[in-house]
Amino acid sequence: MNETLRTILSRRACRSFKPDLIPEDILQQILEAGTYAATGMGRQSPIIIMVTDKKLRDELSALNAKIMGTKMDPFYGAPEVAIVLADKNRPTHVYDGSLVLGNMMLAAESLGIASCWIHRAKEEFELPEGKAILEKLEIKGDYEGIGHCILGYAAKPAGKAAPRKKDYIYRIG
Repeated sequence: MNETLRTILSRRACRSFKPDLIPEDILQQILEAGTYAATGMGRQSPIIIMVTDKKLRDELSALNAKIMGTKMDPFYGAPEVAIVLADKNRPTHVYDGSLVLGNMMLAAESLGIASCWIHRAKEEFELPEGKAILEKLEIKGDYEGIGHCILGYAAKPAGKAAPRKKDYIYRIG
């Protein structure tokens, strides 16, 4: 089996992280992989906001938790969060942003970094608090939150993959 397929088959969502930050060179590789995701007509509608600042990370976590209706940390202690947003004016923006997230999670796995896709970015950046964060960061545009890619070192080994469902693939011909 080649290395790419091995990475795809071994990647698992992580929900327990160590507080250690990822070295900048590794983080940069993960982000760059996101920028090479396929996008509709090659228009590159997404943007990535890489949050390594603990104060902003905690603010986003609290906002996400509020939307979820919980007090737990929806980022599971991950010290770093890559937020993917995409231009709402592109008909493929949700798909484009989803592929960016997928590329980053696979790149992270290949580099020994744990990850997990966390939802509610759409709701976060529709709220006044989320809009204020974008304004403070001087990010202009008509963006929709697609998701968060939480990143860090796993606090415990990943579990085994669930068996694939029987009727996952239909072959015709």
